[in-house]
Amino acid sequence: MISIEKLTKKYGTQVVLDNINIQIQDGEIFGLIGRSGVGKSTLLRCINGLESFDSGSLIVDGTNVKELNKKTLREFRKSVGMVFQHFSLLKRLTVYENVALPLKTWGYSKEETAKIVNDLLEIVGLSEKSGSYPDELSGGQKQRVAIARALTLNPKILLCDEATSALDPQTAKSVIKLLVDINQRLGITIIVVTHQMSVVKSCCERIAILEEGKVAVEGNVEEIFIEQSKPLQRLIGQKDLALPPEGENIKILLSNKNSKEPVISTLSRELNIDVRVLGGEMEYFREHTVGTLIMNVESSNMQQVTAYLEERGIKWFLLSTEDENTKEGVPC
Repeated sequence: MISIEKLTKKYGTQVVLDNINIQIQDGEIFGLIGRSGVGKSTLLRCINGLESFDSGSLIVDGTNVKELNKKTLREFRKSVGMVFQHFSLLKRLTVYENVALPLKTWGYSKEETAKIVNDLLEIVGLSEKSGSYPDELSGGQKQRVAIARALTLNPKILLCDEATSALDPQTAKSVIKLLVDINQRLGITIIVVTHQMSVVKSCCERIAILEEGKVAVEGNVEEIFIEQSKPLQRLIGQKDLALPPEGENIKILLSNKNSKEPVISTLSRELNIDVRVLGGEMEYFREHTVGTLIMNVESSNMQQVTAYLEERGIKWFLLSTEDENTKEGVPC
């Protein structure tokens, strides 16, 4: 659906995007995350043609964005919807009129407009607010209007630039649920720019972490969070662990296939050894449950324990009080 290869973007002598390579599949929800100023929003604007770039290629649904002229670029943007952080609604227009605005611009008939707008307001759950004005809506309702407006021209791609950042956590959660529902119902490809990890975990299938204008890591969101890749650690920080100096400290990574199994209690019972549980957490990634557990075992039992984990395909790391990921076990 979207192929970005060796894309570079400069503002004067400052390199904002440096040799970006990302492949986004048709129908997936893809996240672009990173600290402020790393180029996330700039890359998003390159995708819909609002920003030019200096070198590389950007192919969107078979269209080379760099080759578009003014006329073809306008037509291209019909296929790319955009949702902004602060809604960008016109206060003097009703909800219906705000959603209908792109259709009016493109010369749709009143009958076509009414059908499209009413269908979209039903999808976003705001049919009863059709005649209301933005000042009469909550933040979450305003963002739902903005999402409906972005979908009016039946785009193949929906770009969301910090779409939940201005919302409280509960409202943000409802908007994320709406985006997932739209993705599943309409099959639309969604690209989410965010710094909120809850958004990434709740809706994204794959992510790219940007650092200093470069892609530091790209891949499945569950795997990146479970394995706590270095770019992710630098982004969200790392928890201080009170690891005992005696024995061996092991972090085990639980994928969706083994997250519901009593791994440590079964290990302790079958090997007839004592295990100290130091910590752990389980998290939801869309419909999957994954997590980590940290345990301490006597050094003399280390070989037995790691053989047990490897036999069951459970990924593990040996931790130390100096450097957390000092040794890697077998992959899941």
